This record gives sequence, structure tokens and C-alpha cells, in this order.
Amino acid sequence: MLDVCLLGTGGMMPLPYRWLTSLMLRYQGSQLLIDCGEGTQIAAKKSGWSFKPIDVVCFTHYHADHISGLPGLLLTMGNAERTEPLLFIGPKGLERVVNALRTIAPELPFPLKFMELTEKEHDIEVNGMHIHAFRVNHNVVCYGYSVEIHRAGKFQVEAARSLGLPVQFWNPLQKGRTVEYEGRIYTPDQVMGAARRGLKVTYCTDTRPMPVIAKAAEGSDLFICEGMYGEPDKQEKAVEYKHMTFYEAAKLAREADPGELWLTHYSPSLNHPEDYLDGARNIFERTYLGKDGKKRTLNFDEE
Repeated sequence: MLDVCLLGTGGMMPLPYRWLTSLMLRYQGSQLLIDCGEGTQIAAKKSGWSFKPIDVVCFTHYHADHISGLPGLLLTMGNAERTEPLLFIGPKGLERVVNALRTIAPELPFPLKFMELTEKEHDIEVNGMHIHAFRVNHNVVCYGYSVEIHRAGKFQVEAARSLGLPVQFWNPLQKGRTVEYEGRIYTPDQVMGAARRGLKVTYCTDTRPMPVIAKAAEGSDLFICEGMYGEPDKQEKAVEYKHMTFYEAAKLAREADPGELWLTHYSPSLNHPEDYLDGARNIFERTYLGKDGKKRTLNFDEE
């Protein structure tokens, strides 16, 4: 299973009822954080999620509303006596930006690792999660992320038996390893069925609509996408500042056809996003409003 928690849904500035942008994913004891806006720690605490298991932090870009919560988060993780390395993933300049913020969190009991994104698309494997980063169109370099849990096919017992493989070799093959028995090499594809549908979440914010976004969101159980403006008269403003409206996000979802679309990263002026939800649903029916603390547990298909 893959647990999802949308910690903060605001853009530009935190509000009493809306923290800034942040998303947490949890899989097999590992946690991945995408963006860390102001209030992320409070939002996580209110949602009942811990900071210590965070192994990976991905940044879409380095505007303050997406990263200003980081120094405090690092201090809290340090005070929790964490010693395991923490991996950061983000656009070029990542190490410089994080180290600048660490001026107020200089001593940490755990090492930091950095993976800077320089190409239009990157694929990264970490802790059983496949992360696909794709560059989008904001007024600074910005990336969206798909996080996918791949699922291997079923182990074919009869195929293993027909090969004459003893039982002690079955488990390594199930785990994707090659084995040798009686001078012959056996590979997983000889005993594994076709790959099954896994789990996928796509997260994208601070951008104009682009074909690469819809492509990345294809097959997603959840597509969490910026809906900065719900008011129809804000279209020109969205174009000027390189953001998206509810309706543009819904059009991307219509093309990608995910399980659900969750809107997020609302403008501070958007006090009642529910007033504009029907317009987005006329474009893509399975559109929902993201809310601080909104959770979902995604499960593999039943066999």
C-alpha cells in the first residue's frame, strides 16, 4: 500500500485555515516529502505523521512558499536523534539553496545527500519507489514528480518446478536476482508472470499546462495538480504569472485520465474554492478539492 497525505494546499502565503504547499508519501516504512512550505511541521503533526522516517525530500522549485519550512524541519529531525542520511532531489542549485537555509540549522546529526536535476526528465529509484521528475513551465526552473510503486508478476510455481529448481532458489528469483544451479543460470523472467499494475501518484504545481504533465499523469491513481485560480476572470493572471486555473488542470486530467484529480496550491485570494468545483467537474468528473490533511491509502488491485 501507498499512503498519501496532502499536508498543505496554499500558495504564496499561509493562511489561518491553509498551510503552504507540501505532500507526504509513505511506503514500507519510508517517507517521501515533496516541497516543504511554511507550516509543514504543524500540518504533519495535525495529520498524525512523523518526521523521523523521511528519507527523501523533493523540491519542485525554490520559491519561498515551497521551501521555507525546511530549516525548522531539519532541526526537528535532528532533535529526534536521527542518524540516517537524508536525500534531497531538486533543480540545479539544490545544494547551494539548502546549505544557505542551513545557516540557522548548522549542526545536524545526520548526513545530507543531493541529487540535482539538470535534464528535462529524470528517473530515480529509491527505497522501492520509482520517481520520475519532469520539467514544467514556471518563471524559474521547476519540476513535477510522479512516484510509482512497480509490482512484479506472480511467481509461477509450475514453471519453477518444470525447470527442476529446488525451493531454496525460488525466493531469490522472486526478488529479481539471478541464480546458478548445477552449472546453469536461471533468471527471474523464467519463473515470473507479466508485471501487474502498481500504484502511482503524480504531483505538479507552479506551471502553465504542458503535454508532458498529462503524459506523466497517465495511469496515476491520484493526480495532484495546481489550481491556483478558480475564478474564470483570472485566466490572464494565470498566464502572466505562469500558474494554472481549475479548468486547465481539469483539461490535463481529462487527457491523462487518472483515478482522481485533487486540486491544490490555491491563491490566498481564493477563499471558497468549492464555489468553482462544478466548473472543473464539467471538464473532468473525478475532480476533488485538495484540503490540508487530506489522506488516501492506495492499495494494489485484488487478485
